[in-house]
Amino acid sequence: MEEFIRLVGPRDAVEVFGIRLVGINADTGKKVLFTIAVLLLAVALTRLLRALAAVVVGRRAGERVRFWSRQGISLSVTVVTLVVLVSIWFDDPDRLAMVVGLVTAGLAFALQRVVTAFAGYLVILRGRTFGVGDRIRMAGVRGDVIGLGFIQTRIMEMGQPPTTAGAAEPEMWVRSRQYTGRIVTVTNDKVFDEPVYNYTHDFPYIWEELTVPIPYRADRRAAERILLDAAARHTVRLADVGAEAIEAMRRRYFLERGEVSPQVYLRLTDNWIEATVRFVAPDHGIRDLKDRITRDVLDAFDREGISVASATIDVVGVPPLRVEAAPGRGEGGEGSRSGGPGA
Repeated sequence: MEEFIRLVGPRDAVEVFGIRLVGINADTGKKVLFTIAVLLLAVALTRLLRALAAVVVGRRAGERVRFWSRQGISLSVTVVTLVVLVSIWFDDPDRLAMVVGLVTAGLAFALQRVVTAFAGYLVILRGRTFGVGDRIRMAGVRGDVIGLGFIQTRIMEMGQPPTTAGAAEPEMWVRSRQYTGRIVTVTNDKVFDEPVYNYTHDFPYIWEELTVPIPYRADRRAAERILLDAAARHTVRLADVGAEAIEAMRRRYFLERGEVSPQVYLRLTDNWIEATVRFVAPDHGIRDLKDRITRDVLDAFDREGISVASATIDVVGVPPLRVEAAPGRGEGGEGSRSGGPGA
C-alpha cells in the first residue's frame, strides 16, 4: 500500500503513484474525514429528533405544529452543522475572514436568486406572511400552502372564478375556488416582487357576495327578504364567530369594525335591479355555501312568483311604413310580363 500512497515532504503531502496531489496532505485528509462524519451525524440527528418530535407532539397537534417542529429541527441542525464545519476547516481567524469575504462576493454574483429566495424564507417566517395550510395567492398562483422550504414554496393550486381570471393568468379549467390537482412550486423571492394575498392568516373568513338581477316589475322588497333569509340561514353561526375574529384582529391591528351580518344592496341598471347579498363565508367551502344559498333563493323566488331578469329589448315605437306599387307593373302595363321567353 505504501508503494501507491505515501506521505512525503515536511507537510506530509499525499503522493499517489508517484504523483504529488496539490493541496492534499494528512491534515486535509483528517478534515475531510471529520467533515464526512459530521454530515452523517447531522443526518442521523435530524432523523432522531424528528422521530422524537413525532412521538412528543403526536397526531392530535395538527399538521401545522408537526410542520413547524420539523422546520425548527432542520434549521437548528443546519446552523450547528455549519458552525462545526467552519470550525474544522478555518481554525485561523484571518484565513476565515478572507474566505468568508470571497465566498460572500461569489454568492452575491452567482447565486443572487438563491440568496434572495432564502432571504424571502426568513422574511416569511419572521413576518408571519403565511404558513403551511394557509390559502394564499403568490406569483399569480392561488391555493393552499402544502410545503415551505428554504428556497421554494409548494402550493396546491385551486381554480379561479371567471371574473378574476385574466389573460395573463395560467390556463384554468376549474371555474371555482376548488383544487385543480396541480402542485405549483414558487420560489420564495417572490415576496419581494409582488404582494402576497393571504385568505386565512389572523382572520379565517372572507366577505362574499351573491348577485341576482331582478326585473323592475317584481316585488323587490320580497326579493330582498328572500336573499337575507337565505344568507342568514346558512351563515348565522359564521357571523358570530366572525365578529369574535374581527375583535381579535382589532386588538392587533388598526382596523375598523366590519359588518358581519348579511346585508343586501340594490343598484339600478338599464335592464334590471341588481340585488347583491353580502355575507361572511369561511376560507374553505365557499362554493358549497353559495350553492346552498342559491338553491334556497331560487326556490323562494318560484314560490313568490319572482323571476330572474335577463337581457330584453322593448320596442316602444314603430315608424310609419308606406307601400307603393312600382310604375308599369300593373296588369297590361307597359312593363308587365305575362310569360317567359317565346310565350
